[in-house]
Amino acid sequence: MHTQNPVTPSRYPAPEATQADKATNDLPEFVHLTSDDSAELVALERQSFSLPWTEKEFQSAFQQSCFAAFGLRETSHDPLKKGELVAYVSVYHTPDELEILNIAVRADRRNQKYGQRLLGLVLRIAKKMGIVKAVLEVRVTNTPALCLYGFFGFVQAGVRRGYYPDTGEDALVYVLDMPQRLTD
Repeated sequence: MHTQNPVTPSRYPAPEATQADKATNDLPEFVHLTSDDSAELVALERQSFSLPWTEKEFQSAFQQSCFAAFGLRETSHDPLKKGELVAYVSVYHTPDELEILNIAVRADRRNQKYGQRLLGLVLRIAKKMGIVKAVLEVRVTNTPALCLYGFFGFVQAGVRRGYYPDTGEDALVYVLDMPQRLTD
């Protein structure tokens, strides 16, 4: 019998539910992902990014204690099967800094605030862990992601010229000073 991955293993405190979370029971479940979920992560990567991670890259990342991935999973009506993964975020973290690597939402679920919900939950976990700063890189043309990060108070801190090898596109470096931006 399959059991869902715990939302947060002991090293990741559970995020507090917001009023919006409590108001809707039909939302996909927030789960902590493991190497067992690598194939699903790769599938989301392939439909979301021009330079997707491979299963081998995910397996390697999951072996590092500073790597974590969280997702939103639909509820399965079959207790022997997992529901489908509809969104995920992957991060590296140190005791005081969170690096957001990727956020992906299944194509048919975009524009439904899943990315916003997922990022909000992960930032709340990070804050509870004592992390004080979040950083990320984003393509200069990725308008939906730029809007998402702006919503949470990320600010541009730099530019990495020609960062993306597939297009030569620049990456914008964004930073969030979490204690000043997020509240419990």
